[in-house]
Amino acid sequence: MTTSGKGLTYAQAGVDIDAGNTLVERIKPAAKRTERPGTMAGLGGFGALFDLKAAGYTDPILVAATDGVGTKLKIAIDTGLVDTIGIDLVAMCVNDLVCQGAEPLFFLDYFATGKLDVDQGVRIIDGIARACAATGCALVGGETAEMPGMYHGGDFDLAGFSVGAMERGADLPRGVVAGDVLLGLASDGVHSNGYSFVRKVVELSGLGWDAASPFSTGSLGAALLAPTRLYVKPALAAIRAGGVHALAHITGGGLTENLPRVLPEGMGAGIDLSAWDLPPVFRWLAGQSGISEPELLKTFNCGIGMIAVVAADRAEALAGLLRQAGETVAVLGHVQPGQGVTYTGKLL
Repeated sequence: MTTSGKGLTYAQAGVDIDAGNTLVERIKPAAKRTERPGTMAGLGGFGALFDLKAAGYTDPILVAATDGVGTKLKIAIDTGLVDTIGIDLVAMCVNDLVCQGAEPLFFLDYFATGKLDVDQGVRIIDGIARACAATGCALVGGETAEMPGMYHGGDFDLAGFSVGAMERGADLPRGVVAGDVLLGLASDGVHSNGYSFVRKVVELSGLGWDAASPFSTGSLGAALLAPTRLYVKPALAAIRAGGVHALAHITGGGLTENLPRVLPEGMGAGIDLSAWDLPPVFRWLAGQSGISEPELLKTFNCGIGMIAVVAADRAEALAGLLRQAGETVAVLGHVQPGQGVTYTGKLL
């Protein structure tokens, strides 16, 4: 079976347990920086403990979310620019949690690869930790899986899982009525949806990832890896200020499919497409592909990464609060009787 006579080792089969242990030791400081009230144990155990009472809850409801970053991951792999893909991973989970009215409490990641590159792993997980710290979410654990034969040529995969909480009776959406105002919070680009389309457009354009970006500074690959915006803290501040009836994270399905998810039966939305400027990345994608406006609106966020549905008499104050928190806010339209989203104006 072997020439040495000493038997086959796990490392000879392609799995380096020592490398995995080294990764855990190197990421412990980053994970420690994410600790928050309620965190009870660090990395290394068989599970993570969290104390809801210590986090300040008296009658909590737990909310869970899991997600990945889609084929945006392939751009990170091809370019070697992996430092922000972990931010995307956290954002896709915690932005969903806050739409339920929940405060994200803790996060776990799953990182799978054919052969573990410890330095690369540290860069990825450091991005995860930075996003957790920015949203008040503790990185309490995860799984690093080295699976030779499953992933090839430097490929890896990422998935994330987060748990949040809210006091009983504080769940969203609730109280949405006709006349509620739609406040759109600007995105930081494509975020983490539609990248199969994006990669096809880049292929058809003949540009490489290291080519100068035609719509911004720097390389095309770096521009398309701009991380998903983290809306958690501004959104929670708005919820606590009162008047927020619903939040919609604009992910796969775009504005057309995500906003109706938070509207009650018999209610639709009217959106004025001239209320904001379509960011240059989407203009470039549309120009290269010839995509129609309706298709663009149900594929991408089109520059609006989150929509807050708010009481009309609170709209001005909440828009001011969100702007003070660093968000770019546009008044998109109103909730109205009907079904789905009705658009006026032009985006392209």
